[in-house]
This record gives sequence, structure tokens and C-alpha cells, in this order.
Amino acid sequence: MSGQPAPLDETISIAELTRDPYPIYRRLRAEAPVLRVKSVGRTFLTKAADTKFVKDNPAIFSSDDPNTPMKRAFLAHTLMRKDGAEHRAERMAMMPALMPKTIETVWTPLYRRLAADYVGRLPRGETVDLFQVLAGPLAARVLAHVMGVPDATDAEMQRWSQALIEGAGNFGWRDEPFADSDRANAEMDKCIGANMTRVKNEPDSSALAFMVNARTPIAVSQMIANVKIAIGGGINEPRDALLTIVFGLLSNPEQLAAVRAQDKWGEAFEEGVRWVAPIQASSRLVTEDVEIRGCRIPKGDTVMTIQASANRDEDIFEDGEHFNALRAPHAHQAFGSGPHHCAGSHLSRHTVGAILLPMLFDRFPKMTLPDPNAVIWRGFGFRGPIVMPVQLQ
Repeated sequence: MSGQPAPLDETISIAELTRDPYPIYRRLRAEAPVLRVKSVGRTFLTKAADTKFVKDNPAIFSSDDPNTPMKRAFLAHTLMRKDGAEHRAERMAMMPALMPKTIETVWTPLYRRLAADYVGRLPRGETVDLFQVLAGPLAARVLAHVMGVPDATDAEMQRWSQALIEGAGNFGWRDEPFADSDRANAEMDKCIGANMTRVKNEPDSSALAFMVNARTPIAVSQMIANVKIAIGGGINEPRDALLTIVFGLLSNPEQLAAVRAQDKWGEAFEEGVRWVAPIQASSRLVTEDVEIRGCRIPKGDTVMTIQASANRDEDIFEDGEHFNALRAPHAHQAFGSGPHHCAGSHLSRHTVGAILLPMLFDRFPKMTLPDPNAVIWRGFGFRGPIVMPVQLQ
């Protein structure tokens, strides 16, 4: 193999990436699309063609990365870190709960009722943090039902999710995030265990019920791990997508008017998750020597596909740095690619895109963003607004 080692960067910090990674990614796409980043201990890939190549070739780029903090955070070897038949068996065990027919007949009607309830509670004429009063709690409530833990409160679901996210993204291997995830794991184990007994006696359409009552069930430990991985990623994705889209539309009133007039809520949803991907980056273990853009990446190295950057790649998207709700259809990578394509993508599109967005703007047609600078964005591995004040009117 004739390529040279990828250049090494010792200046980019995790704190910078957490605060605002996009200027860094824009520079890397132009100057160093394959780059070893010392602070993260990964080789960053920032171009769309490269991130897709990695995701579509699991034989060369394995999800089973032993150096990721995920196993430590979840106290389990989850399906997110598995390949081939093992990954497929665990993924398919809960897929009946996420199939189009189940979404259409069970979860869409439930979501419509829950969304109407949560949106109906919002105080007209007041300024509220949409993260706190709607996006987080509603995402938590829906997921609790879908996964089969309906007795978990909105607050518990959100706390567990954040603890898992912080732990899985703890590339600095600090003690505090893992202490938080350990506490969350203990609470989740108790809750999931009780609900396993419940759905055995009273089956429903939840993922837990399908797993527990399967003709040839997967191991109990992996059922629990599956629910945890869904809690870890299934709250922040719809939550952050909603907030990003609302921010984009309120920041571009002419786009909002066009979306409403043309019923383009689906397009607005796709643009929001493209513009700021809720899951920004993923790790893959290199199983054989490979060359990307003239850079030699040796077996045993870990690459990080930066889908946040791929979704703004100038080779794919014109003016990709800006939100454009009327953008023509495009193949963004916000939901991944290949065998690990997001299992909840259809659910998010049917709920956030088709139901919640039009419902929210129908109830508050003159909603505004009083101070865009008051919106706080955070996250390197996972990203979205963590504070988003809006005026409801």
C-alpha cells in the first residue's frame, strides 16, 4: 500500500467540538478530510463519500470497536457494536415494534393523542423553553410506550438517556459521566425487569413484548441492552430534530410561510436532520489495511465517520451550511447507512415530521424566537439545542 499515514492534529479539542464543530469540519473538508485527531483518539473522515463508504462496508470497518466508551457506559455489549448475523438477530428481535404496519396502526394514533395533550398544555402568550416543556418530555413519553416501559416517568427517561449519551461520548474517559451512567443502568435494570414480567403476562405491541414473547428469544441480557440502546438514542434524535427544525423555520420566516402553504413539513424534517444531524459521529474499527484519499489507515485503527460534516459536504449540497426547508430531495446521512441504518427513522418521520410540526405551528401560528442568541447548542457525538426559548402566540 503506497499511501502515507493520515496527518495528525494535536490542537482540536473535545471542548471545541462540543461547543461548535462546524467551522472545524468545514476547514477539514477543504484541507484535511482524513485526519488523526489526538484528543479523540480517532481518524476523522469528513467527506460524504468516505463516511458512506465506511458505513456500507462493515467487513472492513467493524462496529465492534473495543476502544469506544459505549460498552462501559451501557455496561453491555450492545447491538450498536456488533456486526453480521449477531447484529441482525438482535436488531430484528425488536423490529416488529418499528415496522410500518405497527407504526401506522399503533404508534401513530398514540402519538397523535400524546402530542395533542403535550402541545395543548403549552401556555399561549408566554415565553417557554421548548426543550424543557415539549421536545424532551414528549419524546420520552412516546419512547417509553414503544419500548415497553410506560411506567418510567418523562423525567426518568430523559435522565437515563442523557446519562447514557454522556457516558457513550466520554472519549476523555472521565469518572463522573460513568458514575452517572452506572446509576442510570441500575434504575433501568429494575424498571425493564419488572416490565418483562408484565409483557409476558399481558403482551402488547412494544419492542420489549416482541422480544420477550418471541418463539426463539434472544438472551435476556441483550433484551435489556436493546431497550437501553433505544433509550440512549431514541429520545435525543426526535427531540433534537424537532428543536433544530423549529429553530430553522423561525429563523427563516419566508421558508416557514412556504412550508405551511405547500404542506412541506416532510421536507422541513429532512432538512433539519441534515443541517444539524442529531447523531453527529460514529466509530468503526478498521479490520484490514485500507487507503482513503491517499492516506494509509492501518488495521486496528479506529475511524470516526463525521456524518455532521458529510451532511454539509460541498460536493453534495449547495450552500449546505445554511438551513433551507425547501431544499430538493437529497441523500443525507443523518440516519446512517448500511446495516446500522437507524431503526427509528420511520417512526421519527411519521411522528415529528408528519404530526408534531404541523400541529405545533397550527396551534401557535405566530410563534417567534425572541432572541436567537439565547438558544444554546451543544454536543460532539450527539448535537442539538439544550436551551431554546420561544414566544408562544
